Amino acid sequence: MIEKLKASLIAMLPQHLISRLIYRISRCRVPFVKNNLIRLYLGLFDIDLKDARESNPYAYASWNAFFTRALNEDARPIDPDEDSIVSPVDGTISQLGYLEQGSILQAKGHYYSVETLVGNAELGERFHNGAFITVYLSPQDYHRIHMPCNGKLERMLHVPGRLFSVAPHTVNNIEGIFARNERVNSLFGTQQGPMFLSLVGAINVGAIETCWAGLVTPPAGKVLTDIAYGGEDAISMNKGQEMGRFNLGSTIILIFPQDTAQWIEQLKPGDRVLMGHFLPPNPILESFIRIH
Repeated sequence: MIEKLKASLIAMLPQHLISRLIYRISRCRVPFVKNNLIRLYLGLFDIDLKDARESNPYAYASWNAFFTRALNEDARPIDPDEDSIVSPVDGTISQLGYLEQGSILQAKGHYYSVETLVGNAELGERFHNGAFITVYLSPQDYHRIHMPCNGKLERMLHVPGRLFSVAPHTVNNIEGIFARNERVNSLFGTQQGPMFLSLVGAINVGAIETCWAGLVTPPAGKVLTDIAYGGEDAISMNKGQEMGRFNLGSTIILIFPQDTAQWIEQLKPGDRVLMGHFLPPNPILESFIRIH
């Protein structure tokens, strides 16, 4: 009951207005302002800076620069196996499994359609009964997104929407939250077939970037943007290469078509993953999916 009440109260907030305000504050370069914001953030969350390329938090130009900090090149080894798909982010598995007639499990008792998530019914049909994984990035996580395998960008869709919080208490209580929130969707062609990756926005995450288009998420009310890439505009990316970033925290959803991929049995909701590999319960197991 308390979680439902919290989710309802958050849903009533002016999400886009708050996010635009946070966007401006997070990019303030005045030392007094940005240093105190970083100090407050460090006090609220357990931030591990041992892998950061710049370990001094106050050396960053802004709170957002600190939040989207780069890691040392050897901080996240990438599984070199050509038949493996690695985690694109640091985070916690929210759900994983297989779609049932186009329905994706959001939380116990809550489902949403892949067509609604994708923002294109014809494209969504290509992933019916496919394999999906949803990973939540908490505020203390590394917030750059990397390629889970080699791929060539075929399409990018920006889908406008709400900016509900994607913390567990709202995901468990708001129907279809990922398909209702603003998101940047990308379709890649891979050696094994198509791969769909959704970067889902949330409150305070009114800015999502990709490495090929820069800042994508515009002010609220923007119509759906659907851009095809190919020919001279073709963009090839390697496994582990950075493809985008969140400005503050959010969620990614990765989907493969039916009979393309199978999850490793040890994976379950609540497991912690790092970009490039999979962590305990089996620390030897570095990739979290194997291609058939």
